[in-house]
Amino acid sequence: MGSIFWGELLGTATLILLGNGVVACVLLTNSKGHNSGWIVITAGWAFAVMCGVFVAAATGSPAAYLNPAVAVGLMVDHGGWSKLPIVLAGDFAGAFIGATLVWLHFLPHWRATEDRGLKLACFCTAPAIRNTAANLLSEVIGTFVLVFVVGAIFSKTASANGVAGGVGPYLVGSLVWGIGLSLGGTTGYAINPARDLGPRIAHALLPIAGKGSADWSYAPIPVVGPLVGGALAGVVLAAFGI
Repeated sequence: MGSIFWGELLGTATLILLGNGVVACVLLTNSKGHNSGWIVITAGWAFAVMCGVFVAAATGSPAAYLNPAVAVGLMVDHGGWSKLPIVLAGDFAGAFIGATLVWLHFLPHWRATEDRGLKLACFCTAPAIRNTAANLLSEVIGTFVLVFVVGAIFSKTASANGVAGGVGPYLVGSLVWGIGLSLGGTTGYAINPARDLGPRIAHALLPIAGKGSADWSYAPIPVVGPLVGGALAGVVLAAFGI
C-alpha cells in the first residue's frame, strides 16, 4: 500500500503531531509541560523530524521530504520534478491532519487558555519582531541551511565515508535542533511551507475554543521564504556537484 503520497502524508502528519504537540505542551494552560521553555520546543521539533522521516520512508516515500522547500531544493539539484505535485499534496494534507490531531489531543486545554496568540502558536509561526523584509530573510536563511546541510549529509562523498550510513534521520533531526537553537528566535523557524500553512488552515477551520485570527497577513512569509531558501540551496548544491 506504500506510495510517495501516503509516505509524505503519514510522515508529515507525524512531524506536525509531535512538533506542534510540543509547542502545545509548553504553551497551553494546565499542561504538565507548561512554561518548560524554548529548549524543550526545539528538542521536541528535532525528535518530530526524526520520527517523521522514519515513518515516511517506511510507508512509501524513501526520500522523506516532509517539506516542499526541501523537495524543491533537492529537485533543483538532482531533478525529479515529476514527483513534486504528489509530494506537495501529501505534505499539505499530512500537515492539516497532524494539526487536527494536536487540537483533539489537547481538547480541554484550548478553553483553559485565554491568550489567543498562544493558541495560534500551537499551529503556525509568528515573528518575534514583525518586519516583513527581516522576517522573510530569516526564513530564507534558515531554510537554506536546512536544505544545504541535508544535501551535504546525504552527498555521495559523505555516504562513501560512512557519515550518513543508517543514521540519516538522526542527523537531520540534529540539524533541525541546531537551526531552532541558533536561528529560530526571529520567526519561530517555519522553514517549511506545509508545516506553517497546513496547520494555519486547520486553525481557521477547526472549532477551537476562544480562538482568534489566523494572522493571514503574515502567512505568505513562511511559505515564500522557505521556497526561496530551498531553491537557492539547490542551486549551490548543484554548483558544487553535491
